[in-house]
Amino acid sequence: MKTSFNPSIHIHKPSNITVGGGDVTLYEGCKHMPEVLIFYLTLQFINLFLGIPANLIVLWLLHKNKGDSSTSDIFILHLAVLDIFFCLIPPLELASIVFLTTGTTWYVLRFFYGVKDCSLLFLSCICLDRYMAVLHPITFTELKDRSHRTVCVAVVWLVTLAYAVAKCMGNIPNFEKAFTVMILAAFAIMLFCNVAILHALRQSGPGRDEMHPVKKRAFKMVFIILAIIVFNYFPPVALFPFKEYFTPDEFNCYVFIVAFGFMDISSSIQPVLYLSRGIPSVPCCCSKEVFDQKYGE
Repeated sequence: MKTSFNPSIHIHKPSNITVGGGDVTLYEGCKHMPEVLIFYLTLQFINLFLGIPANLIVLWLLHKNKGDSSTSDIFILHLAVLDIFFCLIPPLELASIVFLTTGTTWYVLRFFYGVKDCSLLFLSCICLDRYMAVLHPITFTELKDRSHRTVCVAVVWLVTLAYAVAKCMGNIPNFEKAFTVMILAAFAIMLFCNVAILHALRQSGPGRDEMHPVKKRAFKMVFIILAIIVFNYFPPVALFPFKEYFTPDEFNCYVFIVAFGFMDISSSIQPVLYLSRGIPSVPCCCSKEVFDQKYGE
């Protein structure tokens, strides 16, 4: 009997599958690829048990050190809140994938998925803020104490909630293209900003052939951030525009699940990176000229 996904429900991840006029769970529809579902659920439960406490610690540290904060902290704070919200869903998602066929559950899950999709916007804000600090220090200094970051946060949350509600409805034609455009644009912005920062930090000062150790640590930190961005977000960027080249079964049971698994685990990787490497103290929030003046490079 031929299996096909219900297009009115399948937007972010496959939900239930229509078989001969009836609905079955995602597990039943993709049981020929159980390793893919195990891989995805493993990543989701890592988010539950690692991502939530890690993001809570990030929030605590931001509150504790608010007197010595960086300009990007406001975006990191709201990204942590968003990730905590998303990390709550694995139990409901497991029940929906294995046991439940009701569409009501997937309305709730699609809202969570919509919120997670827009985490890219906060990441883009962080990268742009650091890009301005390093490459355009004069403009950055002039804007440093203004309220535009608060306005940016408010706009991102409005876009996030509107997007999540629209995704929750599940009846907007070609809505998945909005996510494809958003992730391609955000990935391009993050890639450009981090590569430009790496290029600026890598340049040695006059009379020196080697990079100063402090600048070298900053370079390594930004390089790690760039590597994680590529690791988490390149799979959907590389695969989703070529959906028509996959069979429906391959795309729905393999490509979609694996790509979003890599993207969703960022909810744990990002706060762990923050805690282990001390992102606020990374000198990429200072201009290249500040490095050169301070360390003689």
